[in-house]
Amino acid sequence: MNSREAVLAHIRTALAGVPDDETPADIAIPRDYRRSHLAPGQSSIDLFAERMADYRATVVRTGPAGLRTAIAAALTRRGALRLAVANGFPAEILPPGPWHWHPEPLDTAALDAVDGAITLAAVGIAVTGTVVLDTGPGQGRRALTLVPDYHLCVVRADQIADDVPDALARLDPRLPLTFVSGPSATSDIELDRVEGVHGPRTLDIVLVGAGPEEQS
Repeated sequence: MNSREAVLAHIRTALAGVPDDETPADIAIPRDYRRSHLAPGQSSIDLFAERMADYRATVVRTGPAGLRTAIAAALTRRGALRLAVANGFPAEILPPGPWHWHPEPLDTAALDAVDGAITLAAVGIAVTGTVVLDTGPGQGRRALTLVPDYHLCVVRADQIADDVPDALARLDPRLPLTFVSGPSATSDIELDRVEGVHGPRTLDIVLVGAGPEEQS
């Protein structure tokens, strides 16, 4: 018996006696585990910004009225003029100025030629310092945020979940989910950190509705 046959045999044994018409939804799964690891009184928004900064992402906090200004400042700071824009990204928050907006679809060569990509997010996770993209409106396909060297992501304060269980409850598991915790990075056997290996080298988060402007 090879490994595949052994695994299938274990599955058949585990399913012995299960009615043919039973579905996973028919069986209640206890979910009494701890759903948040925030300290009492701790702000999920502050923790999200702190953890993102720990990962070497830049977090800019702004109100809705200052959103276009915050985006323009981030792009100016990075020297990014040609930006790939996900389908469904709200055009009204793209700042006027010298920028060239390249809407999807773009092939790999075109994505590699732009200075960066600008997207929305589906969810943010405070405890892990993570943004999740699910290819919804304004987020784009995975290649949009993996090929360019720079990613600017707009996240609303009300999208930030305390912890992973809360975040997963807000997501559709049938969609392709991309979890981003800071710029793409890896380390070799000597623990030398290299950024930009499996995705963008630089990540800017514009956090909207989180109080007065401040940079983390």
